[in-house]
Amino acid sequence: MSRVGKLPIEIPKAVTAHLAGQLLKVEGPKGKLSRTIRPEIKAVLDGTTLTFEIAGGTSVREEGKSGAFHGMERALAANMIKGVAEGFVKELSLVGTGYRAEQSGATLNLALGYSHMIDYVVPTGVTASLTKENRDVSIKLESADNQLLGQVAAQIRSLRPPEPYKGKGVRYKDEVVKTKAGKSGKK
Repeated sequence: MSRVGKLPIEIPKAVTAHLAGQLLKVEGPKGKLSRTIRPEIKAVLDGTTLTFEIAGGTSVREEGKSGAFHGMERALAANMIKGVAEGFVKELSLVGTGYRAEQSGATLNLALGYSHMIDYVVPTGVTASLTKENRDVSIKLESADNQLLGQVAAQIRSLRPPEPYKGKGVRYKDEVVKTKAGKSGKK
């Protein structure tokens, strides 16, 4: 069995979980999430503890790929419970001269060095807020769904990824961009 898959998930008091067949529904102060669990994996909800087992067999060798899905399903369910209880946060920084952002409702208007402004519509389930410190602009994204949050952050970063010579672009707050040396010139 998977080492991660064997670990039980403790459900906090503020979160309620319902299991109907293979459908897991979780509700908490930050929102509601639901997910269908793969048929190879069996989820067992016992009071405030959620555990996962490989359905139909006892060992990973007998089940083949089911062992790989065992740990994945447990990790996804743990992220759902953590998301509705506490939520997830990702921060992006705009680095570069003239790079700026404005927010109007659920739309981010980004000036990223192109000849035009880029309008990015933030999907429902994710909230975006802008903070400006001196000339630095950062975008703070919050959501209960970790997968959706990561996808939105990656899409915004892909609009202008950091370039390797000056490091200009959109990057994650804790991302380190290795810069290359430019041309050395004549000697």
